Amino acid sequence: MKKLLLVVAAMFLSLSILTGCSSEASKKDSGPIVMVWYPNESGEDLKSARDEYSRIIEEATGRKVEHRLTTDYVIAIETIANGNAHIAYMGAQGYIEANKKNNKVLPLFVNSGSSGTLDDAVYYSWLAVKKGNEDQYRNGSAFSIDNIEGKRFSFVSNNSTSGFRVPSAGIVNHFSQKDKWKNLQAEDLLEGGRNKLLSEVLYGGSHQGTTVNLLTDKADIASFCDTCVANYIEHASGTPNRPGAVYRIRQDADAPFTNLKGEEFVLISVTPVLNPPFVTNTDVLDEETQKALIAAFTSDEVKNNERIFVPKDSSFKGLFQKSSGNERFLDVKDEWFNPVRELSN
Repeated sequence: MKKLLLVVAAMFLSLSILTGCSSEASKKDSGPIVMVWYPNESGEDLKSARDEYSRIIEEATGRKVEHRLTTDYVIAIETIANGNAHIAYMGAQGYIEANKKNNKVLPLFVNSGSSGTLDDAVYYSWLAVKKGNEDQYRNGSAFSIDNIEGKRFSFVSNNSTSGFRVPSAGIVNHFSQKDKWKNLQAEDLLEGGRNKLLSEVLYGGSHQGTTVNLLTDKADIASFCDTCVANYIEHASGTPNRPGAVYRIRQDADAPFTNLKGEEFVLISVTPVLNPPFVTNTDVLDEETQKALIAAFTSDEVKNNERIFVPKDSSFKGLFQKSSGNERFLDVKDEWFNPVRELSN
């Protein structure tokens, strides 16, 4: 009888444990989805854009969304890597760093190019100087980065793809051809000073911040990307996204550009960069929810959503602009980011 009672008790205990696990799993899979954002997308001016992503996620999964806004790239990377967020929107370099910390962090989808494919799914890393100073960076009729030597330079963050990793690789590739700098490494650009290529190195913390460093004369040259400042600038002259192009801060620009309206800068170098992904930590977001999100965001409904892919003449401030009408989100795999990963090796 004792043995029978022990068996029955064990069965009830097992059932209780299973039920408890089931409850915890249910709670985990039905609780809020936490989405972390870089500083570039954490501003109040993009709140309506973030809310639209919430709406799509909630409709696709039946779960509420909580936004984690940040003031530092490292915080966003750590938050997704350690499982304190389910989803993040981050540059390729940030994704690679998060994946290195936790290989359960994987891409969900990425915005296409104007062709609607991954073939031209790029944005642009700019090296810019304040209008009026551009002739210092000419070699004949063309622009050259030879004269950035000894200058004050503002990067975004050493975890930024277009604001550090890509431009630093370009600078190293250029100057290592010269005997004086033949041993130059990207790490040598992290700070300036005596016997350094750059006299001073600043970090804006965001693409907007590093643009402000340039326009307020804290830096002579700055590296930032086209898409992250698109809501604040207008094309003034020259061929867009080509050296020599001039851009101007718009009259309706929000913070941090409210006191810089009308200020202009000139591109002296332009490099294409792989589009930034939306990623997930697969340790904390179940496969069924991942599939639901990919299906929702790669749908024609989202492709035609003008709060996601914003028409040029719209006053809505979103993350992506519509040019051809073919722009959409596409499922993407880890290996697509290998060209950026190789820059870190």
